[in-house]
Amino acid sequence: MVFPSWALVMSVPEWPTGLRLAIILAEWQNQGMSEHDDQTLDTVGLRLKHLRLRRDITLSTLADETGISTSTLSRLEAGLRRPTLEQLLPLARYYGVTLDSLVDAPRTANPRIDLRPMSCADGSIVIPLTRRPGGIQAFKFVLPTGSDDAVPDLHSHEGFDWAYVLNGTLRLVLGDQDLLLQAGEAAEFDTRTPHWFGATSAGPVEYLSLVGRQGQRAHVRATDTEHQR
Repeated sequence: MVFPSWALVMSVPEWPTGLRLAIILAEWQNQGMSEHDDQTLDTVGLRLKHLRLRRDITLSTLADETGISTSTLSRLEAGLRRPTLEQLLPLARYYGVTLDSLVDAPRTANPRIDLRPMSCADGSIVIPLTRRPGGIQAFKFVLPTGSDDAVPDLHSHEGFDWAYVLNGTLRLVLGDQDLLLQAGEAAEFDTRTPHWFGATSAGPVEYLSLVGRQGQRAHVRATDTEHQR
């Protein structure tokens, strides 16, 4: 079992509020804006200026990085010009923030996450458990019964991975280590080390995975498979 390619790029912005912002901007251009939305955009300039000054970035440097002219950036920060989605997107990417935090849009009243299981070609199921971009991402994996003779296809990438087994036995090949994790056991490792997850012939396995650029080490309690055979 290897992470689907999309699991490694969850930091790519998928802001739900970005769609709302696009609608707000379109309505402003076509029909006018509500007082609340008008006030929302009025405060963007102050946030943009705060972000830039906090990072000690000049307008000319920001212009070079985003492709937005210094005069436009200055007017945006001063509140003399309303931002467009085309301007906010590169600014949000450069500062590493989401659009909803940039415009300080109100959070949805419903905190529930729309869980959408994704099926993989090998029969495993992946369920994203987080909806905000960036930082640590949480997933639930359900792997079908495997084979003890399976040849692991090890992969590596930047970041850290933390896995916690909910049910079943999870086989983790980490570099030259071949480990078996039982329900209630956890492991965390630098994902630059070649690794592979899989189930055993004992049955399917369910586990939680936290993937991120940073992480705190967790105690690993596992049994070397070579000692089990």
